[in-house]
Parts: sequence; structure tokens; C-alpha cells
Amino acid sequence: MTTTAETIDVKTTSGRVRGRVVVALNTTLYQFQGIPYAEPPIGALRFAKPKPIQKPRNDIIDATKPGNSCMQREMPFAGTSITQSEDSLVLNIWTPTLPTDNANKTSLKPVMFFIHGGGFTVGSINGHCNGGPLATHGVVFVAPNYRLGYFGFLYGDREDAPGNLGLYDQLLALKWVRENIHLFGGDRDQITIFGGSAGSWSVSSHILSPLSKGLFKRAIMQSGAHLNNKDRDVITKDEALSEGKRLAKELGWSEDMDWIQYLRTVDAKELVNKSKHVTFPMSGTEFLPLSAQKAFKENKIYSDIDLIAGITSNEGSVLSRMFIPPDKKVFTLDDFTAAVKSSDAMFHGIDVQKVVDNYLKYVDTSSTPALKRAFYEYFGDLWIKYPTYLFARQMATTVGNRHNIYFYELTHQNQLFAKQFGCDDKDSAVGHAMEIPFVFGKPFVEQTVDSYNETDCQFSRDVMRMWTNFAKYGKPDDKWPQLLSDPNVPKVKDLNPDPNRPPLYDPYGHYYNNIWKSYFE
Repeated sequence: MTTTAETIDVKTTSGRVRGRVVVALNTTLYQFQGIPYAEPPIGALRFAKPKPIQKPRNDIIDATKPGNSCMQREMPFAGTSITQSEDSLVLNIWTPTLPTDNANKTSLKPVMFFIHGGGFTVGSINGHCNGGPLATHGVVFVAPNYRLGYFGFLYGDREDAPGNLGLYDQLLALKWVRENIHLFGGDRDQITIFGGSAGSWSVSSHILSPLSKGLFKRAIMQSGAHLNNKDRDVITKDEALSEGKRLAKELGWSEDMDWIQYLRTVDAKELVNKSKHVTFPMSGTEFLPLSAQKAFKENKIYSDIDLIAGITSNEGSVLSRMFIPPDKKVFTLDDFTAAVKSSDAMFHGIDVQKVVDNYLKYVDTSSTPALKRAFYEYFGDLWIKYPTYLFARQMATTVGNRHNIYFYELTHQNQLFAKQFGCDDKDSAVGHAMEIPFVFGKPFVEQTVDSYNETDCQFSRDVMRMWTNFAKYGKPDDKWPQLLSDPNVPKVKDLNPDPNRPPLYDPYGHYYNNIWKSYFE
């Protein structure tokens, strides 16, 4: 993508923003970076819901360079260096068109609103989220930052610290888009929200939340759903409250003070240093009143949408590192069992013996690589595959013929991108997040163009076309079968450079029936 010296101004509810003209895939685009969509969440607003911008800024907002990223630990796989600040509730926009004074509704483009991943603990719109290549396909691309770690998910059981703040940030950004996106040539009534990993959990959360209902028309979930053990969430409100107070004590709070007010005075870097590897949203709150299972059962979800959901073929290889260090040379049967027990401490309700019996049924338990592969499969199934798949299947059952519901399994990866994530060996492929370079057209971004062969380039063209077609028309192409076009045999698209691969027929039935049905449903 090449940047020109030409700038362009747009008047928004945040103030007048100055972006620049760029060229991607031989297409002229308008790029705006770091547009504020909320008041800075600092001081009394730390841990509080985001506050809409009260009055437009008087000075021109410089959107010609990246804005701040949210406070976080140093981010692996960042893709670029980032500047951190609590004042980081900003969004980026790429658009192929800006409206003229006499523009009408029919000339407005569909909007793709991307929510980045990173376990709700790291991540930034200034990393892998260059929306230029997607915008060349006739859509307006938007990506917001949202608060992470304790800044985004500390729970105080009170109005000024309600928890799930990162999700409230996304919601406010979505409302800002609905109010302003026509100024950038986008159609507020044609918004597709999409995201990967924690971004996918976020998308599912907006489908579940009564607060987001009606704000978008379509959704794409790339590896992840807020669907946990049927009996309890990963973290309950009581646990989250205790954890918050424990954090305050560790940072010097004494009980004669208001603990939330005390944490508002703590240096931001101290809160970052205490952050965990992964953060989880909570149900039973205003944003997520019900678990996914209850919301589906009581039909309290936003079902008036089309959906693509999907996974990679080996989700667990990258995500298992918290249980199997990459440099662990020997992994025994005892290690496998211990790792399953550790995962139970995180996700709860796991029948350890049943997992061992099923996932090691035909495995050489004297082989380290075989045991590692089995654990990758189990952990990917638990955390990503079955939550995503069961969420999509439940959506398909709920909407019937009224909307289109699709599912994919990615079976191809780019080796250089896989190497950055440590999943470039055959036992680890195709790893978590490996759809990113193809969705975002990385083969066509100058800095990385040499890392992709012609197969990768064509595959990225195909994926971008399918994703943007879905945003425009509600279907990616004519060949992709709907998940439950036959209610008895779920059909999953084999997402691969070979366009002639047949669908996978009910590929997840075995472990679903043997283990996960009783766990999730």
C-alpha cells in the first residue's frame, strides 16, 4: 500500500478529522487513523463505562498517523510497534469513496467493523488490522480499539465499575459508526461485525447482548464464541469481585479506603504488570445477562442476522502453550493428564478420565509428538472448536430458513505467518489465527509481499472476495453450502486454496456425542 501526500478532511461528531489518500491493489482509498470515539477513560472513568464525546474538538484531529493502543503487556506477533496509553479509545477507517453533497443512500457502501483478538489482554488496531485491501472490494472498513486486561474487564459490582468494559467500548464504537459512517461513504444499515479469537468471542457477545440488538446486519466469527460449560462461566461474578480486591491489596490498598477509587490512583503500568495471559468476559451482567445456552433456550439472542463462523484445523497448537511450554522435549501420559487437570482449573467441569479415554484411544502413549498432538486437539476442541461450532449450529436451528448460516474449517496456512506464531511444523498446522493474512490481504501489503507465493495470493483474493460478498449480499458465493441445509448432516466448508474440495460432512459429531454434548448442553 502506498501513501500519498494528499490529505482529506471529514466533519464528524468527534470533530473535523484529517485523513490521507492511499493506494492499495491499484485502488485509491481514504485512510483515517486514530479517530476518537469516546472521552478518554482516565481518572474517574477508569473501570467505568465509556463516555460518548461530549462536544466536537475545536482543533483538526490528525488522522494521518496511527493513534495510541490500549495499555497491555508487550504484545507477541504485534506486526508493528505500538504506543500505549489509557487515552486510546480510537478507531481506524479505510473507505473507497467519500460522499459528494448530492450522494444518495444507494451509493453508500456496506461496512465491515472488525474487532481484534488477543485474549482480551493484548492487541491493537495498529497491528494486523490494515483494512486497505478489504476496502478495495467496495466496503468501508472500521476497526476500534477497546480496553484490555484489568482496564477493560475489572469487575466492581457497582455502577461505576460494572465489568465487561471492553465490550461496552466496542458497543460505543459501533454506535459512533452508525452515527457517522455515512460521512465516509458507509451504510449504517449494512454493518457486518467480524473478529478473530477474542474478537470472535466479542462478536458472539454482541449477538447475545440485548444492548447491541439491531445495531448490525451480519456477523463473522473467526475462531471463538462466548459459550462455556453449561453449569458455570469461566469466571463468576463473585470470583471476579474477589480477584479485583486481591489485586487492590497486592497494589497497596487498605480496607479503610474505597478499593475501586484506590485502583484509579495506581500507575497504569502497575496494572499492566499484574495482568493475566487471558481475560474472560462475565455473564449475569447488564451486558451479558444470560449464558449462551440460556439465551438460545429462551430465544433472547439477536437472531435477525446472517452468520459465517469457523475455525482452523488445529486451534489448540498455539493456545496450548500455557500448559505445554514449546521447549518441553518430553511429554508423557502423566503430563497429558496433568495438563487436562490444569485446563479444568481454568474452564471447569471437565471429566478428566473421559478426556483421557477418548482423546488417547488410538494414540501411542509412549510418543511425545503423539501425546502433544492429542492435547492440541483436546484443548482446541474445548476452547475454540466446539464453542464456535455449537454457537453457529444453535444459530442455524434458531433462524431456520430466515437467514444464512455458514461454517468453515481453514486447512491452509502461510508458512512465514505460521512461523511467527510457532505453528509452522506439521504437528501444529493449521494453527489459531492463521486466517488473518488471507482475510486482510497481507500478500498485497508491501512490507510482507515477498513472504507469500502465488497460491497464497490467489487464496487471499478468494477469501477477501467471500468475506466482502457476505458483507454485501449475505452469502459468500454459490458453492458454499449452509451449515444446516440438511438438518441431519451439518456441512462445513473446507477453506483451502483448492476450490474443488467437497464440504466436510458432520466432521465434529464423534467427540460431540462422546464428550462435548454433556459438557456444553
